[in-house]
Amino acid sequence: MTTLKKQTFWIRLVALFAVAFGLLTLKEGGLVLYGDEAAVQAAGDYVPFVLWFNFIAGFFYILAGIGMWLQRRWAVWLAVSLAAATAFVFAAFGLHVALGGAFAQRTVIAMSLRTAIWAAIAVIAWQQIRKRQLGGESP
Repeated sequence: MTTLKKQTFWIRLVALFAVAFGLLTLKEGGLVLYGDEAAVQAAGDYVPFVLWFNFIAGFFYILAGIGMWLQRRWAVWLAVSLAAATAFVFAAFGLHVALGGAFAQRTVIAMSLRTAIWAAIAVIAWQQIRKRQLGGESP
């Protein structure tokens, strides 16, 4: 397999993951936001601004995945922005907890995973798309 084919394989795999992650995020967040009683009970002491951020971000996860599939440079910047925004919301959540706000332990775990996942996606997108385009190869 040539280097270009390997790059295409990895970025497409990450793109599919981003879209799937976005769809699951929309499903789970939507169930809590729009009234599935079992989902609301299971969510426990969720923090509304974190839930709304994650739900809205789900649409952008899908968009970023589509952009990565198409190997567009803007998808790199969207992935970087998602990683940064997620880290910012995680920090705001930490402040909420430090000030005595109610929270569910699963939010700590979920936000840790989301931050790590989008940081990794941003790095991979940078390496696979941005570097390739800066080198003069077009998708």
